[in-house]
Amino acid sequence: MRNVLKVSILIVLFIFYVYILAIESIPNSLILFDGENVNIKTILGLNINQEGEENNINISLLGKVPVKEVSVSVLPRTTVIPVGTVAGVKLYTNGVLVVGMTEVQGIDNIKYKPYENSGIKEGDMIISIEEKEISNTVDLVKTVNESKGEEVEIKYVRDGQTLECSMIPTQTSKTEYKLGLWVRDSAAGVGTVSFYEPKTKIFGALGHGITDIDTGKLINIANGEFITTKVLSISKGEEGVPGKMQGTINNQHNIGKIYKNTNFGIYGIVDDLSSLNIDSSREMEVALREEINLGKAKILTSLDNEKVTEYEIEIEKIFTNNNYDNKSMLIKVTDESLINKTGGIIQGMSGSPIIQNGKFIGAVTNVLVNDPKQGYAIFGDLMIKQAKEVE
Repeated sequence: MRNVLKVSILIVLFIFYVYILAIESIPNSLILFDGENVNIKTILGLNINQEGEENNINISLLGKVPVKEVSVSVLPRTTVIPVGTVAGVKLYTNGVLVVGMTEVQGIDNIKYKPYENSGIKEGDMIISIEEKEISNTVDLVKTVNESKGEEVEIKYVRDGQTLECSMIPTQTSKTEYKLGLWVRDSAAGVGTVSFYEPKTKIFGALGHGITDIDTGKLINIANGEFITTKVLSISKGEEGVPGKMQGTINNQHNIGKIYKNTNFGIYGIVDDLSSLNIDSSREMEVALREEINLGKAKILTSLDNEKVTEYEIEIEKIFTNNNYDNKSMLIKVTDESLINKTGGIIQGMSGSPIIQNGKFIGAVTNVLVNDPKQGYAIFGDLMIKQAKEVE
């Protein structure tokens, strides 16, 4: 009897836990286009009530017990120009990112670990030392050397929270002191511009964020640059081996400034519109996800420094309720000319805009490693909503 009671209690606690997770996964705020349906993923027993205040949605348990209120912002329908131009990205961090740690050999030939027991970890962002702002690696080296080996107070950010620790720098020569930390203050790469909004001069690109190559975490940026790039080579994708596009951003021209690096793409303001070589006559409406259909669509992308070209794809699955990541649609490249060139989707094509029925519906984000002809795409409405937060 006691065992039955224990099992019953565990089942009740588990169900309670599942509902807590489901409620916590519902966003506190939501941005919708005018006319867009509310897409919130819930489980059995959680009800969505749109009645009452215009800018609020109430979530209740069994339609009776209120559990959460979601604030809603409504945007007017938007028009953009799909781009498809490959461009270079330069990001500068808000502080310096810790990407590794190593023993330091002191001037006395003894090896030290200044960071040991400090609490600092890979992926942390150092923002100040001894109350002096640290914007780049030069600032960090200068401030540590000025310590003359005395203990320094360090402020760093982890998951949005500011923390503090202290370290004693190790003297490695007459004038040099080190903390044993490998740090980085910038990142660079190549991707595709998804859209340009003429009204605001906002652009969106990649459809996914830029993460640090060592920590795998999204880079928290202070600012960045979007610049023209010259494609140097293309390696074709094969099963198990993703293809990639290699380009150079040296001696290229500025396109605009990047203000935001998110899991749904990078966003900024265009300074030199001529650098994008866009066709203004292609301005079109951003589709609501309810307007997207399974079947044929087209992507725009540029390869081998050629002009932007249309290629045919198939939309195989649509995840209408997905507001949580950049895998909104499963797509497949069907255009033989693109398959012959690249094998399908390759690195560098992320951000290639997708058009269906004369509307911008999204952008390419990922390739499936086991089949380079298949990949994922993000909804256009998700990208526009992120872009609007840049204003």
